[in-house]
Amino acid sequence: MAYDHDALLAMLSRLKLTAMRDQIDNLLDEAARQEMTLREALSFLCEREIARKDERRIEMAMKIAHFPHVRDIGGFDFTAQPSVDAQQIRDLSACRWVANGESLLLLGPPGVGKTHLAIGLGREAIRQNYTVLFVTAPALVAALSKAHGDGRLEEKLGFLAKPKLLIVDELGYLPFDPNAAHLFFQLVSRRYERGAMLVTSNRSVGEWGTVFGDPVVATAILDRLLHHSHVVTIRGDSYRLREKRRSGLLQKAGPTLSDALS
Repeated sequence: MAYDHDALLAMLSRLKLTAMRDQIDNLLDEAARQEMTLREALSFLCEREIARKDERRIEMAMKIAHFPHVRDIGGFDFTAQPSVDAQQIRDLSACRWVANGESLLLLGPPGVGKTHLAIGLGREAIRQNYTVLFVTAPALVAALSKAHGDGRLEEKLGFLAKPKLLIVDELGYLPFDPNAAHLFFQLVSRRYERGAMLVTSNRSVGEWGTVFGDPVVATAILDRLLHHSHVVTIRGDSYRLREKRRSGLLQKAGPTLSDALS
């Protein structure tokens, strides 16, 4: 059978083997240099195709997740935040808690790296083939309230229930009104034991009654979030303020939010 290069490219395109198609000459040359058998060469080509598809899947999933920044666990400065157990974070990076639909709470004062860890763990979950959505608590509450007003709450709750991991950042910076608290409870209930949630907050769980404006609703939310959960409490100074303090631009104040969380 005569070799027809254009026909080969057309067949690879039809089969959607785009990595093979785009790199076929280089891949075949590499297989020849290594004196691969036909089986080895076929395995080599398939590995490259799978690697390209994984790269594209991850790239698309990262966009869909709506992370506000690019942050990875490898870039977290554990020496600057000794209250964070590096081994615990590495264990969480295995994403077994995501697979099991559990919750993770990252608690601590502003600027200690909660969002960095949340994004890093979310990106790791994507690499392990889990779907992820990142949203701030104020944006989430606004979206739920709007959907409720438009008569589309079930649709919105269904959308937010789909990702295997939902990350809710900055819970507690702004108080919820009672209606918003009930809407958030419905979301937590919808995801309970089905999808994992990661929540970052500058408030200890004992203060969530104030955050939600209703201790009963807060208790119901925490009952579900804490049933199958991991809690990481971070103590220490803000990254953003540390350098200013070192330069003498800021004087260290008295008791901090980290003290309240201890």
